[in-house]
Amino acid sequence: MNTLSSDNSNSLIRPFPAERVAGVKAYRGQRIAVPVDLRLDSNEGRAPDLALLNSLERQGRQLLNRYPDASGLEALLAKRLQIDPAAVMVTAGGDDAIDRVCRSFCAPGRELIQCRPTFEMIARYAHLAGAEIVSVDWTQAAYPLEHVISRISPATAVIAVVSPNNPNGFVVSAAELKRLSACARQAILLVDLAYTEFADQDLTDTALGLKNAVVVRTFSKAWGLAGLRVGYAAADPDIIELLRAAGHPYPVGRPSLALATARLQAGDQAIAQFIKRVRLERAELSDLLGSLGAEPFTSQANFVLARFRDAGWVRNGLAALGISVRIFNSDKSLQGCLRITCPGKKVSFARLKVALKTVLAPRALLLDMDGVLADVSNSYRQTIIETAQTFGLALSYEEVSRAKAQTGANNDWQTTQRLLENSGIKTTLSEVKTRFENIYQGTSEKPGLRTRERLIPERAVLERLAARLPLAIVTGRPRKDAARFLNESGLTGLVQEVICLEDAPLKPDPAPVRLALKRLGIERAWMVGDTPDDMNAARSAGVVPLGIRAPGDQASQADQALELSGAARIIEDFNEIEEILS
Repeated sequence: MNTLSSDNSNSLIRPFPAERVAGVKAYRGQRIAVPVDLRLDSNEGRAPDLALLNSLERQGRQLLNRYPDASGLEALLAKRLQIDPAAVMVTAGGDDAIDRVCRSFCAPGRELIQCRPTFEMIARYAHLAGAEIVSVDWTQAAYPLEHVISRISPATAVIAVVSPNNPNGFVVSAAELKRLSACARQAILLVDLAYTEFADQDLTDTALGLKNAVVVRTFSKAWGLAGLRVGYAAADPDIIELLRAAGHPYPVGRPSLALATARLQAGDQAIAQFIKRVRLERAELSDLLGSLGAEPFTSQANFVLARFRDAGWVRNGLAALGISVRIFNSDKSLQGCLRITCPGKKVSFARLKVALKTVLAPRALLLDMDGVLADVSNSYRQTIIETAQTFGLALSYEEVSRAKAQTGANNDWQTTQRLLENSGIKTTLSEVKTRFENIYQGTSEKPGLRTRERLIPERAVLERLAARLPLAIVTGRPRKDAARFLNESGLTGLVQEVICLEDAPLKPDPAPVRLALKRLGIERAWMVGDTPDDMNAARSAGVVPLGIRAPGDQASQADQALELSGAARIIEDFNEIEEILS
């Protein structure tokens, strides 16, 4: 018998108690539509050598068919911390340890005190346990100790301290931790030290000396094992016993335990070198961000949080160059902020620095011609339609626009031939080119459609941009056609370089973009284009791509094509470039 009711009012799947999950949304990491290969948004540590995987071979088949036993890793951690093994519990990442603390000590009628902003899962777990959340602002480097103490009440069950704090990197001192513990002896002090390896002072020993403190550590950051989900809690054995009862009996799988154990047994030398590298990068990154007009926070973690005039632009510009960083939109105190992980690797950090300079301080502006400077809706686009008609194929403007939105559509002769062949009409590129040029250039009997072209942006805007940055054209037009349009539009004196069909392979090959940079003698630039080919060529050349819709293009279709091909922003007109540059 089917016991599920089809009556939606009889909600058998409603969570109970419902008020505990009201307004709680599942955690999802930020995702970017464009491909990125340098992920600096989640603060993971540098991955260990793949040789670590060899340790799994020694485990035998029981690695897969036996329930895990974490006691070996717990003993190693206890020895490292110089505490009783009964005072350590291995958990599924630090998150699991935090969840167990909230399950054990939070309840309706009780309160958790936290600083804000901080690691978002703390409040989430406390809320799910039924507790009230009491937040104290922590927006300056100094820990707001007195404010936190003033909020302690008989209902206080847990006080969360994250040091270094995520996402600002601020720290708590040992003296502050001790005073906080003494002022709230009836409460648990949840001391999240996920980033402590990168800090000037490790509070682990201090916290372990406090009877009411629970230390939370992880292998996800400095140890580079975020994919394994291994963390641990350390506290008085009686507290640890409560935490063991508050969750799954086997929180970490055998492969993860084996790899974490092998990583720990390998010693700290590689970890120490990584930490040293991160600290150097952190200082250099803060200086660089300040020089580029951002406001970096003082951080002792493996990341730098900074406030930008236009954080969305910087995030998207970096993404267009294949680098992801974390943006914060939900917390008012973090409006305009980005958190950037220090990669801890020389090559990756050099790439990050160049990308930041490119996004925030370009040295030139590169422009496609057709659809960007020149309105070709009644010239080149119409020529494709009329050329196809000479072969007996009727095309709509929308069909041409869709074809131009595809990769590899930079050459209109080839695009026309492709449209013909897709309709079963076989012909040579030479014949297509002859008919196309007769229609576009014109004959003695009939003027060409090229005469219908007009300049899209106002010349005054281009003059202002040229006064700020060198302008260069990167187009697939033949040189004579490009030169003629620039001359007829009065732009010849504004443009320093023109890369044409004869100079390099066509976009999406990055060669013409790189050639423009070389001729200008610069390395950092933005490029405005109207097609995926433009976006792909710019990204491959390390240039930030800006998308713009060609006149006549259907908005949603064009925007989607540009976004998916990596446009950092889609602009309506050239005035927006001035706004971004300002």
